[in-house]
This record gives sequence, C-alpha cells and structure tokens, in this order.
Amino acid sequence: MPLAHRRDAIARVRQWFESEWPAYYGPGGPGDAQRDLLAYAQQDALPFGLLAVLDGEPVGFAALKREPFPTHPQLTPWAGAAVVLPAWRRQGIGRALLDGLAVQACVMGFDRIHCATATSASLLLRAGWDLMTTVEHEARATGIYVKTLAVSSAVGSGWQAGG
Repeated sequence: MPLAHRRDAIARVRQWFESEWPAYYGPGGPGDAQRDLLAYAQQDALPFGLLAVLDGEPVGFAALKREPFPTHPQLTPWAGAAVVLPAWRRQGIGRALLDGLAVQACVMGFDRIHCATATSASLLLRAGWDLMTTVEHEARATGIYVKTLAVSSAVGSGWQAGG
C-alpha cells in the first residue's frame, strides 16, 4: 500500500532505515530518514513509497524515486530504499514490493524503471529485470538493472504489497 495511506508507519520505517544503513542514516550520517520518508508519502507522484503490510503490520518498504544513480544520471525513475524486516525475508515480500513499484511506475506513465544494487542481483533477475551494466560504486561492483514495463507488470506474484 502507498506509504501515504499509512503515515503512522513512518517512525517505524525510519528505524529500519537507520538500522539497515547506519553509515548514511545513523548518527553523524549525511541522510535524514524522516525527511526522505515524508517525501515518499505521496499518492501518485515521485518520490513514491510503497509499504508491505501483513496482518496490519508493516514488514517491508521500497521507493520509486527520481534521484539518479551517479554513473547513470540520464535514467529515471529508480527503485530503491528497499528493506524487508529480517524475519520476513525470503518469503516473496521483496519481489512483491518490486512488482508493486512496477505497477505504480506504469500508472505514472513510465515504460521502464531502474535499480542499482551490489547485493540484490538474484532477486532482480528472478523478478524479470535485465542487467544493463556493472559499475564500480563506493568500492563495490554494482549492477545497473532495468525493468521494461508492460501490461504483465501489473500482475503481482500472488502476494500483494498492501495487506
């Protein structure tokens, strides 16, 4: 479900961001998780946040954003800021969030979305993304992926990012 529908979850997701990316969102880091999440709490515009909810409880989050990846500033939008609570990983929630972002990107009129990752290549490949290239970013090999959107992108994996 859009984060805009569950603004009460922002404080909880902020804690996830600070725990998952302490160098960026933690004390002394350059990021501001609260500010970013408030920006993601829009209904039909970028940046857009998608919350995965099971039995009324948030268990994951992902965003669709315009900010470019440094090596590919010409591409937009980007899937990112994805986190699933450790107890819920490897159960299809990450895939459902990616599928939900694809649907939202279609609704917004985009015909493709991109993602840069050094850690989630297998998830993206299983979800039908294509590797465009690999670049060095922050001393890590990082894949730049693209997902071409079509009507089939609107069909989820059976699990719904919502609740």
